Amino acid sequence: MTRFKTALSPADLPSRDEMLSISGLEFMQMMLRGEIARPPISEGLNYHPHLVEEGRVVFRGTPEFRHTNPMGTVHGGWYGTLLDSCMACAVMTRVPKGAAYTTLEYKINILRPIPPGTEIEADGRVAHAGRSTGVASGEIRGVADGRLYATGTTTCLILQMR
Repeated sequence: MTRFKTALSPADLPSRDEMLSISGLEFMQMMLRGEIARPPISEGLNYHPHLVEEGRVVFRGTPEFRHTNPMGTVHGGWYGTLLDSCMACAVMTRVPKGAAYTTLEYKINILRPIPPGTEIEADGRVAHAGRSTGVASGEIRGVADGRLYATGTTTCLILQMR
């Protein structure tokens, strides 16, 4: 199995029962190791898991020309998706076995344009994870120079499924 296996069809993703039989942290660690396919959106937007620990998830990615808007700059949706992914997945690492989560809302602040071809890290960190909500923040920084490109916050709903 390759390290960054991507789901090619719904059959490649874990079943609902499989997902609920492990904690969110275990799920994310399995994805990092390539034992569970990463979501298809990560291939289309050219990012992958880089680090997973309790309360923190880091994705690495590189926006390309195909991710630009009509003005030739990286589309705001690329920033938003990377921040939503790292922040919500950080909350997921705090979700217990038998539970799931979903993003309730998120906000991003784009501070400067990312030049296409620039490798970045999207770093999400949990501030709070309770029985029914999780709150996290995130940053997008350049890998080579640490330059801050965007910040974000999220609130996630934690759902007890069993």
